[in-house]
Amino acid sequence: MKSNYKRIGDYIRLVKVKNTDDKLKLLLGININKYFMPSVANVVETNLSKYKVVRPYQFACNRMHVGRDYRLPIALSKFDYDFIISPAYDVFEIIDETLLLPEYLMMWFSRPEFDRNSWFFTDTDVRGKLGWDSFCDMQLPIPDIAKQKAIVKEHNTIANRIKLNEKLNQKLEETAQAIYKEWFVDFNFPMTTEQAEALGKPELEGKPYKANGGEMVWNEELGSDIPLEWGVEPFTKVVNLKGGGTPSTSIKNYWNGNIPFFTPSDVSCSFYSIITEKNITQFGLQNCSSRLYPKDTVFVTARGTVGAVAVAGKEMAMNQSCYAILGFEKFNQFFVHQLTLYTVKKLKKEALGAVFNALVTKDFDGQSVVEPKTEIVKLFGRKNQYIYDYILSQVSQNIMLYNYKALILSKMTKV
Repeated sequence: MKSNYKRIGDYIRLVKVKNTDDKLKLLLGININKYFMPSVANVVETNLSKYKVVRPYQFACNRMHVGRDYRLPIALSKFDYDFIISPAYDVFEIIDETLLLPEYLMMWFSRPEFDRNSWFFTDTDVRGKLGWDSFCDMQLPIPDIAKQKAIVKEHNTIANRIKLNEKLNQKLEETAQAIYKEWFVDFNFPMTTEQAEALGKPELEGKPYKANGGEMVWNEELGSDIPLEWGVEPFTKVVNLKGGGTPSTSIKNYWNGNIPFFTPSDVSCSFYSIITEKNITQFGLQNCSSRLYPKDTVFVTARGTVGAVAVAGKEMAMNQSCYAILGFEKFNQFFVHQLTLYTVKKLKKEALGAVFNALVTKDFDGQSVVEPKTEIVKLFGRKNQYIYDYILSQVSQNIMLYNYKALILSKMTKV
């Protein structure tokens, strides 16, 4: 072990403050990805006075299932308020922050190598508990405090940029969804020249259709009015729904290149998915017998994570747990994506709390949707092209930033 490696236990101490006055009600858990999250535990009529208090810049961890999960759930509180966690968790803090920064230590805990090391030190219990003494005996390199601050600053600059991009994308996604609702749910799409002239009011061209007296007709299937000359069809008649399959490796060099292979685990927090798990671990599929879908294909997960919707950021294949949705030749993929989001949301709502554990073709067959005039869909596509392009560019940038952040973590061993 290098001389600058120090024992973790020499720099931390356990904190055992309980919620004795039952004052704190905010109960959080620890995500396996090492951040605090709202607890899913049912605490109705539970005595919260025995729960442990976590204060700003204190750590909490769950050492119970490291051997099973291959990861140590551990998080640093950066909140400016106190909260409580399970009595089964440990709370600890840095003894002297002039020697070791909490954020620097949390960076070390975030390294994949740390989780592998934690797993190595687990006991023989079926769940693989990591003993407190074993945890304290683990070591890390501790440079001088000025170097720690520089490393933390570099890491936080990248992390903050990633968060900013994600927030911006969320706003853009909300904008795209709002436009879809305004045009294809509320029917206030821009009135065409022909529609305005049919009303004898050419000055209404470009104005919201329904709000300005656009002609509506009753539709029995939907039980509501829809614009004149619009149709209503099953979802599977408006779009082209295709199933996936697990690729065979018996065909060599089917596309002669790296093929991202989409699975339910590859659903991201944004509309777009670019890098898939297989692409990361195996550099994509070199051999594949399943279909290659074009960029902007809409994927819907049918099993596992059911009903998640993603857009292919590049050409991709997919497995049998997903559907691929295309817009034939008359409907652009941005409209298809928003229509799919709206339809899946409706399917989940109709489930009325039932276990939603699979999606099959007949689920989509049973959904009647409006079929707009092609020119309106084309206009929607042109209006949203810039939104989707920007979202994709931000997702691409975040992938590079995540790689850079991982590089910073990997270099901590050499400080």
